[in-house]
This record gives sequence, C-alpha cells and structure tokens, in this order.
Amino acid sequence: MLLSQAFFSQGVQNTNAQEQGEVVDLVISLNAPEVDTGVEEDTVQLQALHVYRDGHFEKASKDLEWKTSNKNVAAVDKEGTVRFAKHPGRTFISVTDGTFEDRIAFDYKDRGEQKVSVVKQKGERYRIIDKAIAGMTLEEKVGQMMMPDFRKWNGKDVTSMLPEIEALVKKYKVGGVILFRENVVNTEQTVRLVHDYQLAAEKYGLMVTIDQEGGIVTRLQQGTDMPGNMALGATRSKELAFQVGDVIGKELAALGINTNFAPDMDVNNNPDNPVIGVRSFGEDPQLVSDLGVAYIKGLQQNGIAATAKHFPGHGDTAVDSHLGLPEVPHDKDRLSKVELYPFKKAMEAGVDAIMTAHVTFPKIDDTKVISKKDGTEIALPATLSPKVITGLIRDELGFDGVVSTDAMNMQAIADHFGPVDAAVRAVKAGVDIVLMPVGLEEVTGGILQAVKNGEISEARIEQSVKRILTLKVKRGIFKAEEPEGVDAQIKRAQAIVGSAENKQVEAEAAARSVTLVKNSGVLPLALEDDKKIVVVGTTYADSLADAVKKHHAHTSVVQIANGALSAEQKKLVDEADAVIIGSYTFDVKGRSPDNALMSIYNGIIQETDKPVIGIGIRNPYDIMAYPEVDAYLAQYGFRNASFAAAAATIFGKNNPTGKLPVTIPDGKGGDLYEFGHGLSYER
Repeated sequence: MLLSQAFFSQGVQNTNAQEQGEVVDLVISLNAPEVDTGVEEDTVQLQALHVYRDGHFEKASKDLEWKTSNKNVAAVDKEGTVRFAKHPGRTFISVTDGTFEDRIAFDYKDRGEQKVSVVKQKGERYRIIDKAIAGMTLEEKVGQMMMPDFRKWNGKDVTSMLPEIEALVKKYKVGGVILFRENVVNTEQTVRLVHDYQLAAEKYGLMVTIDQEGGIVTRLQQGTDMPGNMALGATRSKELAFQVGDVIGKELAALGINTNFAPDMDVNNNPDNPVIGVRSFGEDPQLVSDLGVAYIKGLQQNGIAATAKHFPGHGDTAVDSHLGLPEVPHDKDRLSKVELYPFKKAMEAGVDAIMTAHVTFPKIDDTKVISKKDGTEIALPATLSPKVITGLIRDELGFDGVVSTDAMNMQAIADHFGPVDAAVRAVKAGVDIVLMPVGLEEVTGGILQAVKNGEISEARIEQSVKRILTLKVKRGIFKAEEPEGVDAQIKRAQAIVGSAENKQVEAEAAARSVTLVKNSGVLPLALEDDKKIVVVGTTYADSLADAVKKHHAHTSVVQIANGALSAEQKKLVDEADAVIIGSYTFDVKGRSPDNALMSIYNGIIQETDKPVIGIGIRNPYDIMAYPEVDAYLAQYGFRNASFAAAAATIFGKNNPTGKLPVTIPDGKGGDLYEFGHGLSYER
C-alpha cells in the first residue's frame, strides 16, 4: 500500500525558519506511533519530515540522502521510494539531511499473507503529532476542524484562487476545503487551483476534498466518468469495484486532491428514497460491504483518504435531507444487521473517515430539541447526537478515525438549528470536521467562544485535531519546504486523468452492469438498415439516441415537451419499426403510472404492434410505471459509457450479465422482479 504520495506534498510555500523556529529533527513519518503500519504491496513511499521548534512539521526534500542496509531485501531511491526485492530478511532504510538522521526497518517474509512488516523506531522524538498540538494556538486547533466550501464568490464560480479566499484560509487557519463541480472545470485549471490552495496554508497541508463517488455524483468535469455504485452492485464484482476506486484514486491524486467523500455505503432498501438511490451499491448489506470495502482499498492504494457515508445509514428514508429532516425508525437490532453493517466492515477494513447523516434515529437517540424554524419539538439528528457520534461510533464500534459532518448548510440542519448552535452541538457530540459551515467567521468564533466559556473543553478540541493530523500524516498530506512546480504537476495529471487505460475500466464497468430485466423475445434487436427506430424521452433522450445511432443510423429522437406528443411526433412513433423509451426518474412521483410522461409511454406500448424497449436511464424502478413494455434494460446512470453499454446490449453487441442489486416492487405489496434477477442472451 502506498502510504503516502509525492502528489500530496505539492504546493506549499517556503517557511521562514526564523518565524516558525529552526529545524530540530528529521523524522520518517511512518515512525509516528499513530500511523498504521500495514504494508500490502511491494512498494512503499516514505516521507521525511522536518520538525520545527514550535512543533509543526513539513515535508523535507532538499539535500536528503536515502540508504538501505540490505539491497537483497529492498532498494530505496532518492525520493524515498522503497521497492522490495522479494528476498527474505530485514533491511534498515535511513535518511539524513546532513545534520539529522532517522531510520526504519522492514522485514520481508516469503510466507503468510503479510509479506512485509514494519519495525518502527521508538522514542519521544516520534511523538510529532502530540508535539504539534502542544505548539498550536486554540485558533489553529479549531481551524483544523473547519472545512469550508468556496463554490462561488460574489455569484461567480471559483475556478482560480482569489485574494479574498486566500486571506480567509490564512486568517482562520482552516484544515481543509471541499471542491465542487463549479470549481473543477478542466485538468490544468484544477491542478493550479489545488496548488494555490496549498500555497495558502501556513503550517499544515490542507485536506482538499471532493465528492467523486462516480455515477450521478461526479464532480470532475474532465476525466473518467464511472457509472456509479448501483451499476457496480449489478456487476457483483469486488475486483471491478476495486479497479473503479483505483482509477478514481489515481485521477484525484494526479490533481492534488487528497480526500474523497466516497464511497456511499448506505443500504438502499427503500425504493422511495429520493437522495440515495443509485448512489448505493444496493439493498443487500453484504453486497454493499463487499463492494464498498473493495472501492475503499482502491482509493487508498493511491494515497487518497476514503470516507464511508452517511452514518448510521440514509438508505431507508423517503425524505431528502437536503430539503427536510428524515427519520429511520428501526431498532438497534435491525440497524446492526442492515444499516450499520457496511460501516462496521468499512471501519474494520481501515476506512479513514466517516461522514454522518442528517437523519434522526429515535431508537438510538430519542432526544428532543426545539426547532428554531417554527418552535416545534423535533428529534436530534445523528450529526448532532452524542449518543450516535461518541456512543455508537467511538465507544461501541471503536472507530478512532476522522468523523465529518455532512454539509451543514443542508436544510435538515439549517432549518432547525442556527449555524453556530449546530456546529457547537456537532463538536460536543464528537465530530472532528465541520463541513461547509454556514459563515466561517461566525462558526469559528462560536466554537472558540464555547471553549472559552467552558461549554466545550480544549481537550475535546485536541482529540479531533489529533485525529485530523493523524490522517494527514498517514496519507502524506504535508506542507512542503520545497514544493514541486505546478507545470510538472499539470504534465503528470494530463497523462493520467481520462487516460485510455482508465476509460477501459469505465467501459467495462458500464458493460457488465447493464441488466436485462425483461425480454419478450424482442432483444437483441435485429433490423434491416432501412428500418426506422425512434427514441422517445425527455432528459437524456438525445444521449440515448446518439448511442443507438452508432448501431443503427436510421434513428430519430422524439423529445417530449409539455407532457404530450405533438401530431408530428406521434406520426414518427406510429411509423417506427421499433421504439426505444428512455425514461429518467429520481423520485416516486416521476415513476407513478399516473405521471403524464408515464401515461404517454404506456400509450405507446398499448397502441403500437412494433417492439417497444424501455431503458431505465437512472433508476431501475422505472418499469413499475410501464410493466407491459416488451423489453426493459436498467443502465443505472446517465454517463456516456452507460448509454454506450445499453445501446450495445440492445443490438446484441454486449451480452447482459448484470443482476438487479435491488428488488423492484409492483406497487401493490408484491414484487415485480427480485433482487438478483437478470436475464442474458442465449449463445
């Protein structure tokens, strides 16, 4: 496992040693007792840190000399990259800057699952995290817990560093920032923006985070567009989930982004869920666990900090927490078997962070509070609950990694709690990172005041800072004394982001995910070249038609507007030799048979004697609204690779192997299609 990456040390301005104190030691970061010592690959990237008199540390690189005591066991290059020669024995890897020196030992064994074991050096000098905290001001400590977003500034997308934003990063000494699609337009621009964010950090490297789940939650505007978690659930492949995580990790690392708020490990067992849906691997806790852990390992092997969300589970809700306050009513026994199970497995597998859910769990915490919105009594959301964060995550499940809130500007929180009150409650509950505080100055000031008046102890703040700094050391998120030039970073990123190799994983994941749910003998479609196909739909109908045209040129598209077919459109449909319906829904209302669009689709199915093929572009549940369709495919997402895979399947160029990762109900208390159902073409 690559324990740290050169990518993450980029972009930090030189430190004035007279201001910060002189260098007092040189330490290999892996010697820090808090850092996990597991090594799963035959290459390890070591980082040497200069420790300063005030306790802070930075990545050292100038005039370093790395050596190995036993080349038969492992070699080390001038960058600190250790490569094992696969010969049993022990080697000491040492580093010196001419004044200070440190070393670490590795044992290589040719038997057993763990071939490489780390033998750390011990002593007071390696307590770098505790020393750093001891040298920090209260403002610096609280700053490490703040993770603002600068999606827009004065109404415009932030795509380059602005002086006002740089000043805020410095003033409030923030520990991280989160990027959104508005911020990451292309590869070169993203590398420069991330580089400049790191330049703005004064002592410690920033956690630069993003929600790059894949599928419908894809922030990067360039690169590889993975089909999403439910598509992976349909493949049933842990290997493919690992490869997807690996590709996402490679591309984020190349851009300098070091933390991913992914994967989503919610169990989507509620078809009416408006916010999770295809973001989940499926409805089965074991499937979610297996694929989620594989995805996590793929991210982490590239040095990316992985985050399991949304704890304790947002899958069985029918309210979007961006808009309201959902409730999960189940008791502890049910939660342990379903909602909590994937998170427990992620923790056991070494996930770096957990993100909370703005959801109430009355059987875990029945605390009632008064809403500032309307004065009514409401249940306390998990994000603000000591019983969930400290009692369940820390004490019961034993997780000592970083816990982040979900976005604090979501209405489940914002409507009922003031920005400062919500943040103070979250910190008191035990969270480490306040994500997207509503008003950085107000929230920071509010937490500082809560410490000063005794409502929050400074020791409680230090617990969070230790976890945050531990994650930074573990994942190589350091400020660099000699930052790499941005042009070199851009060149490397352009070779990695969206590479042909990565696109191949994207295409394979999409092809293997397509699920043939129904086929009344009409697929694969075999039409002569002069026969007409009409693609009918609204959202993404053009994308589907473009994919179909690559297999059958005589294809036209009917974009439905105003809830009805025009006379001209109806004529096109009537004259077609085959009709493909591309339905796109994201909520219960959209897939109701009474919905105007669904009524049109059903009318087409009933009135034509030609083959009608339905494509569930996003939700596999769409067939609930038009069950009499001749054939139905689920593609789980609207990325280009998914359209290409579905079109190839229609024409028999891709033999469908996907299996439903969810049960499709019939809306009457029964099931239309069970979990695991999936047809294929006989060969």
